[in-house]
Amino acid sequence: MGKIILIMTGWLAIVLGALGVVLPLLPTTPFILLAAWCFARSSPRFHGWLMHRSWFGGYLRYWQAYRAMPPGAKPRAVVLILVTFAVSLWLVELAWARILLLVCLAALLLFLWRVPVVAPEQEKP
Repeated sequence: MGKIILIMTGWLAIVLGALGVVLPLLPTTPFILLAAWCFARSSPRFHGWLMHRSWFGGYLRYWQAYRAMPPGAKPRAVVLILVTFAVSLWLVELAWARILLLVCLAALLLFLWRVPVVAPEQEKP
Protein backbone atom coordinates (compact mmCIF):
# COMPACT_ATOMS: atom_id res chain seq x y z
CA MET A 1 0.00 0.00 0.00
CA GLY A 2 2.83 2.42 0.85
CA LYS A 3 4.51 1.86 -2.53
CA ILE A 4 1.27 2.56 -4.37
CA ILE A 5 0.83 5.86 -2.53
CA LEU A 6 4.42 6.85 -3.33
CA ILE A 7 3.97 5.97 -7.01
CA MET A 8 0.71 7.94 -7.21
CA THR A 9 2.33 10.89 -5.44
CA GLY A 10 5.29 10.68 -7.81
CA TRP A 11 3.09 10.79 -10.90
CA LEU A 12 1.01 13.64 -9.48
CA ALA A 13 4.26 15.52 -8.87
CA ILE A 14 5.34 14.85 -12.48
CA VAL A 15 2.06 16.27 -13.80
CA LEU A 16 2.27 19.34 -11.55
CA GLY A 17 5.93 19.84 -12.43
CA ALA A 18 5.16 19.65 -16.15
CA LEU A 19 2.37 22.21 -15.69
CA GLY A 20 4.82 24.38 -13.78
CA VAL A 21 6.96 24.67 -16.90
CA VAL A 22 4.33 26.93 -18.47
CA LEU A 23 2.43 28.32 -15.47
CA PRO A 24 4.42 31.06 -13.75
CA LEU A 25 3.27 30.62 -10.16
CA LEU A 26 3.50 26.80 -10.12
CA PRO A 27 7.08 25.71 -9.39
CA THR A 28 8.55 22.88 -11.45
CA THR A 29 11.68 21.95 -9.53
CA PRO A 30 10.19 20.98 -6.15
CA PHE A 31 7.63 18.72 -7.82
CA ILE A 32 10.21 16.95 -9.97
CA LEU A 33 12.49 16.47 -6.96
CA LEU A 34 9.52 15.09 -5.03
CA ALA A 35 8.77 12.68 -7.88
CA ALA A 36 12.39 11.50 -7.91
CA TRP A 37 12.27 10.94 -4.14
CA CYS A 38 8.96 9.04 -4.34
CA PHE A 39 10.10 6.86 -7.23
CA ALA A 40 13.47 6.12 -5.62
CA ARG A 41 11.60 4.64 -2.66
CA SER A 42 8.83 2.86 -4.55
CA SER A 43 9.64 1.95 -8.15
CA PRO A 44 13.10 1.39 -9.67
CA ARG A 45 11.42 1.31 -13.09
CA PHE A 46 9.82 4.77 -12.79
CA HIS A 47 12.91 6.19 -11.08
CA GLY A 48 15.07 4.93 -13.95
CA TRP A 49 12.67 6.45 -16.48
CA LEU A 50 12.69 9.80 -14.68
CA MET A 51 16.48 9.87 -14.31
CA HIS A 52 17.46 8.62 -17.77
CA ARG A 53 14.63 8.94 -20.29
CA SER A 54 12.49 11.89 -19.24
CA TRP A 55 12.96 15.52 -20.21
CA PHE A 56 14.04 16.27 -16.62
CA GLY A 57 16.59 13.43 -16.33
CA GLY A 58 19.71 15.38 -17.25
CA TYR A 59 18.89 18.12 -14.78
CA LEU A 60 18.17 15.61 -12.02
CA ARG A 61 21.42 13.75 -12.65
CA TYR A 62 23.39 17.02 -12.52
CA TRP A 63 21.63 18.02 -9.31
CA GLN A 64 22.36 14.62 -7.78
CA ALA A 65 26.02 14.67 -8.77
CA TYR A 66 26.94 18.34 -8.24
CA ARG A 67 24.05 20.11 -6.46
CA ALA A 68 24.19 22.52 -9.40
CA MET A 69 22.72 23.22 -12.85
CA PRO A 70 24.33 22.03 -16.08
CA PRO A 71 26.00 24.61 -18.32
CA GLY A 72 23.50 26.52 -20.44
CA ALA A 73 20.48 25.63 -18.32
CA LYS A 74 20.37 28.88 -16.37
CA PRO A 75 20.02 31.21 -19.40
CA ARG A 76 17.28 28.98 -20.86
CA ALA A 77 15.47 29.00 -17.52
CA VAL A 78 15.69 32.78 -17.21
CA VAL A 79 14.29 33.28 -20.73
CA LEU A 80 11.42 30.86 -20.11
CA ILE A 81 10.63 32.51 -16.76
CA LEU A 82 10.67 36.00 -18.27
CA VAL A 83 8.44 34.97 -21.19
CA THR A 84 5.83 33.26 -19.01
CA PHE A 85 5.74 36.11 -16.50
CA ALA A 86 5.53 38.68 -19.32
CA VAL A 87 2.50 36.89 -20.75
CA SER A 88 0.93 36.72 -17.29
CA LEU A 89 1.58 40.41 -16.63
CA TRP A 90 0.06 41.24 -20.01
CA LEU A 91 -3.09 39.19 -19.32
CA VAL A 92 -3.66 40.30 -15.72
CA GLU A 93 -5.45 43.62 -15.27
CA LEU A 94 -5.55 43.87 -11.47
CA ALA A 95 -2.80 46.06 -10.04
CA TRP A 96 -2.35 43.97 -6.88
CA ALA A 97 -2.03 40.79 -8.97
CA ARG A 98 0.62 42.41 -11.16
CA ILE A 99 2.54 43.49 -8.07
CA LEU A 100 2.31 39.94 -6.69
CA LEU A 101 3.57 38.56 -10.01
CA LEU A 102 6.50 40.98 -10.01
CA VAL A 103 7.41 40.03 -6.43
CA CYS A 104 7.27 36.33 -7.35
CA LEU A 105 9.36 37.02 -10.46
CA ALA A 106 11.99 38.84 -8.42
CA ALA A 107 12.13 36.06 -5.82
CA LEU A 108 12.39 33.37 -8.48
CA LEU A 109 15.16 35.16 -10.38
CA LEU A 110 17.05 35.76 -7.12
CA PHE A 111 16.80 32.07 -6.25
CA LEU A 112 17.92 31.06 -9.73
CA TRP A 113 20.84 33.49 -9.63
CA ARG A 114 22.10 31.79 -6.45
CA VAL A 115 22.03 28.23 -7.87
CA PRO A 116 25.55 27.28 -8.97
CA VAL A 117 26.39 26.13 -12.50
CA VAL A 118 28.90 23.35 -13.13
CA ALA A 119 31.65 24.43 -15.47
CA PRO A 120 32.54 21.79 -18.08
CA GLU A 121 36.05 21.41 -16.62
CA GLN A 122 34.58 20.62 -13.18
CA GLU A 123 32.51 17.69 -14.44
CA LYS A 124 33.48 14.25 -13.24
CA PRO A 125 34.72 11.91 -15.95
